[in-house]
Amino acid sequence: MPELPEVASLTDFLRERAVGHSILGVDVVAFQALKTFDPPVSALSGLTLTAVSRHGKFLDLDCDGLHLIFHLARAGWLRWREDLSGAKPVRPGKGPLAVRVRLSPNELGLAPGFELTEAGTQKRLAVYVTKDPHEVPGIATLGPDPLGEAFTVEVLKGILGGSRTQIKGLLRDQKVIAGIGNAYSDEVLHAAKMSPFKIASSLTDAQVADLHEAIVTTLRDAVERAHGLAAKDLKAEKKSGLRVHNRAGQPCDVCGDTIREVSFADSSLQYCPTCQTGGKPLADRRMSKLLK
Repeated sequence: MPELPEVASLTDFLRERAVGHSILGVDVVAFQALKTFDPPVSALSGLTLTAVSRHGKFLDLDCDGLHLIFHLARAGWLRWREDLSGAKPVRPGKGPLAVRVRLSPNELGLAPGFELTEAGTQKRLAVYVTKDPHEVPGIATLGPDPLGEAFTVEVLKGILGGSRTQIKGLLRDQKVIAGIGNAYSDEVLHAAKMSPFKIASSLTDAQVADLHEAIVTTLRDAVERAHGLAAKDLKAEKKSGLRVHNRAGQPCDVCGDTIREVSFADSSLQYCPTCQTGGKPLADRRMSKLLK
């Protein structure tokens, strides 16, 4: 799933390449992805793309005051096309293509654009056309941006203080903190040397400060690594920069211990026992059931 660093990089990518172009058309292939009907998608045609911004994991394209907003969900991605002038008309089907955005020609006479694709059978990619980004339910309820100036140690302390939630789940909750998902929550907790099962309200002041530093540093470093990369290269960069996520069975880069995994119904987490849990493996309920 694209998380804050990848979405931030895609924001920069589109800002550099798409701003200033007018919208020739927006072709919706996967109709279930479109979550709004008024204004219609056709209202974007002829408008100029004036700005690109980010709200958590949402990308926001401002087109003369009308916003095209999308969330790539778990398996979505953005594919930039240098020239769509010869592209075949899109038709609903079983392929990964969900939306195509066609832009006005550049000085070379090429008509660039981009496509939103989604792999797999669970289609969760979401597209909105709205006059106000905060009319999008997921944006209206977002927690603070962890790379914003307002995200201080005291703010994090207030978030954690009354929560009996395990810290892993809390970090992934977009209503609590915007932009962190499964991968970077694993990375943050490894950097903070903290068990993913630790109860949020049990953190000491020193641990809150360590967690805040880990959140900001981990995300900022990932954003810097991804800066300037083409959209097609972001997935590989994300994978290469991860220390524990999706690395179960491999040695920890910090201590050399074997990275472990805990599996759930639709996701999993990875962690280092030596760095995070005092050397003790966490219970994996799924594996326990298999062994019985």
